[in-house]
Amino acid sequence: MRNIYSNIFKVNNKNLSKAVNRLKKKQLIGVPTETVYGLAGNAYSEESVRKIYLLKKRPSKNPLIIHYLNLKQLKNDVELNSDFYKLYKKFCPGPITFVLKKKKNSLLPSIATANLKTVAVRVPRNKIVRKILKNLNFPLAIPSANKSTHVSPVSANDVVCEFGSSLKFILNGGSCIIGIESTVVDLTSKAKILRPGLIDPSDISKVLNKKITIYKGSKVIKAPGMLKKHYSPGIPIKLNQKKAKNNEAFIVFGKKYKKAKNIFNLSSKSNLNVAARNLYKILRLIKKKNYKMICVSPIPQTGIGLAINDRLTRAAK
Repeated sequence: MRNIYSNIFKVNNKNLSKAVNRLKKKQLIGVPTETVYGLAGNAYSEESVRKIYLLKKRPSKNPLIIHYLNLKQLKNDVELNSDFYKLYKKFCPGPITFVLKKKKNSLLPSIATANLKTVAVRVPRNKIVRKILKNLNFPLAIPSANKSTHVSPVSANDVVCEFGSSLKFILNGGSCIIGIESTVVDLTSKAKILRPGLIDPSDISKVLNKKITIYKGSKVIKAPGMLKKHYSPGIPIKLNQKKAKNNEAFIVFGKKYKKAKNIFNLSSKSNLNVAARNLYKILRLIKKKNYKMICVSPIPQTGIGLAINDRLTRAAK
């Protein structure tokens, strides 16, 4: 897609400085992370946070993930516990988000946390967003850079597809290496996963030395990714299908599927990490090709396959 808006910028020192200045002026920018592209704004500024909700058309009950450079910054806003320290030491910086109790003296506006007494926090690994955070004296609210319920973006062009000229500045960090959102783990009481990701329940169980479950039902949305409808390409989706009609897009996984015009293979070598990286890219491609129905073959319920199936299930709502 040709970018007619010229709002995508190369990553260099000049443009990183521009990004920092925009954030200091309470403006929003598009940034790459290791998971998906994000819409970044000053997490301590109610004005910036309101702009995020407005641009994304995000429900006010859906809290934001707050991104920090390090543990020192993070301590200002949340109460830490022993489970957090164990997981932080093993997985951070990286694709894991922690839901923790909000400190009473936190500078985060209540709108950023959907008026909850908890906060979803993350320390990203991506070098570009870390360089930006190093030059700020505030954390960043960074939800995915797409309109609410839409497919998450994994490239700078995807962000343009979502917002057009409404977002004036997007840093181009290439394709996201993971391609699916972070694991969200709730540590406010008994540890549980609210949203699966690359770091799966078995990884977390090993570190904490206890069984971890994926929490499914809750009226209270404590973190992103808990809405029933999410990650949708705007096309009906049928899951666990063995075949598809010629006029239906067929998303498959594994080498047993032959190449055909309507077949889109997440990974012909049965690699779930590659499948996760390709998922949103393929959903967007199918949308561009004007298919009216998507069928999906079974995806293994293991490792990051749990996250892939979670995203597809919500997309199918």
